[in-house]
Amino acid sequence: MNNTNQLSELFGSNAESGNLFLQYVQSMSPETIAQLSKPGSPEVFQVMERNIIGLLGGLPSEQFDVTITTSRESLGRLLASAMMSGYFLRNAEQRMAFEKTLLAHSSDAE
Repeated sequence: MNNTNQLSELFGSNAESGNLFLQYVQSMSPETIAQLSKPGSPEVFQVMERNIIGLLGGLPSEQFDVTITTSRESLGRLLASAMMSGYFLRNAEQRMAFEKTLLAHSSDAE
């Protein structure tokens, strides 16, 4: 099964697919959730924060009484988008750390 089919199963609009997503999240260990919830760098945290604010809207809560209403399907899409963005950023963060390590080793060898 490809990723598109997996996402459509997890984030579909019917009750069964909603239950699949709930089961998926509940099957994660608390350690996994904690690890996935914390970016490794302040830069990644800022990018994710800006992305979420962009998706939800950026009205300051201290000046406005903001309420967000959505459907189950739209919330699923929002969560899928956030998960994919986080996955992409985590991979970019790991690649950057790897490249820094390679550069440090290559400059030490010279």
